[in-house]
Amino acid sequence: MPEVKSIFREVLPKQGQLFFEDVPTMVLCKPKLLPLKSVTLEKMEKMQREAEATIHQQELARRVQE
Repeated sequence: MPEVKSIFREVLPKQGQLFFEDVPTMVLCKPKLLPLKSVTLEKMEKMQREAEATIHQQELARRVQE
């Protein structure tokens, strides 16, 4: 088999690094404050309180009528 000559010439540095490998490092960022209760939980608690208040008012109205 005949050898194929490459048109590119190999170039190696005489000093310094041959390659550089990127090593992932930790990056510090601002802390994110998380709410103690989620928005959905707060909405559900509000709906629960409103429903209890409505039931309480209906019971009072029924007692007044009796």
